[in-house]
Amino acid sequence: MNETTEYMNEKEFKSIFMGKLFNKIDKMIGEKNLPMENAILEMKSAGRCKALKRILLCGFEKISLGERIEKMIVEENLKKKEEKNEKFLVDLCECYISLRTGFPPELLLICVPCLLKAASDKEETEEIHKDVEMALFALCCIEENQIFEQKQYLKEMLKIIKIQQEHHNLMRLTYQSAWMRLINKFFWDKSVEDMIVNELHFPREAEREQEESKKVMIIRRWLSTIKFFISLCQLRNEEFVELIGEIVQVFRVAKDNYREIHSKCIYSLREAAAVKAVEIEDLLNGGAFDAVLEEFQRQTLNDDIAHDSLIFLMNVSNRLKEEDDDEKEEVKRKATKRKPLEKMEEEGYEDRITSLYGEISFINERYNNNFSLNISEYFVNI
Repeated sequence: MNETTEYMNEKEFKSIFMGKLFNKIDKMIGEKNLPMENAILEMKSAGRCKALKRILLCGFEKISLGERIEKMIVEENLKKKEEKNEKFLVDLCECYISLRTGFPPELLLICVPCLLKAASDKEETEEIHKDVEMALFALCCIEENQIFEQKQYLKEMLKIIKIQQEHHNLMRLTYQSAWMRLINKFFWDKSVEDMIVNELHFPREAEREQEESKKVMIIRRWLSTIKFFISLCQLRNEEFVELIGEIVQVFRVAKDNYREIHSKCIYSLREAAAVKAVEIEDLLNGGAFDAVLEEFQRQTLNDDIAHDSLIFLMNVSNRLKEEDDDEKEEVKRKATKRKPLEKMEEEGYEDRITSLYGEISFINERYNNNFSLNISEYFVNI
């Protein structure tokens, strides 16, 4: 089933599972023609596919199988401790959360603690390790605004990431999902930011994961996490230059064959150019300026890439226009300005950017932007 779902698009997935397979599974369970453990495997496979491909699967709770699973979760949870099958309850919660969109609070109050406990199991056996993977993956499927905010949740997620950093025993997909969930937390709670940046070293971890991963899907998901992190981050960290360098490397490799990844990279760079946590020197030393200017040298320039590249240049320019009362910082700023300007003069980028007058007009019209038609605005202050 895992192999089959890998190649399904959203329309095929909904047609097969919502229209046929889920009803058939429910009927076979009711008639005792399908062992519950086999049904659970089928549902977990479908839930994994839904999460990986970000399929919006509305209405699972309204079909007979969804109603059956919800009822079984409540019944199993109500059993006395000596009668309760914890493993079975975890399996039911994983199926329910990975397949449903939107969760009633009363079910989350059962499922989240149950899955947290399973995801925090430190026993070093292959079977337990697989259980940890699936429980953590299910937890990361819950929308952020539906997680009831409790310190225990954050505490356990931090433990899981620290264990992975020590032992590297999580799948890359699960590890990325855990990071995305944690970064979502500091969108609502800024106190988590210092922990993510300076204690858990997200920039360093993200750079390493991008470098080591060979699967397009994983790289794409890490780039989404990085983009979100950069747009929120306010804390300076010296590891940013390595992270920028890795984004640039992926940007160059993806430019001919992987448009979505290529686009995610330039978007991350434009966001990095706007936030003070990333210094202009980080962009220069990480190769971001070179990568963006190389795009302007291509004979055919993708509209989306051109749009985000211009935003990158304007963000850098605006950053360097800022006045600083500190004389030492102003001297440093002037020295920084000279580096990209000299590069542009040496390699002829100024002429290429000057030739973009018509393209800027088109981009303004298409994206409803107001990029300056005064070409010197893009480099005179750099």
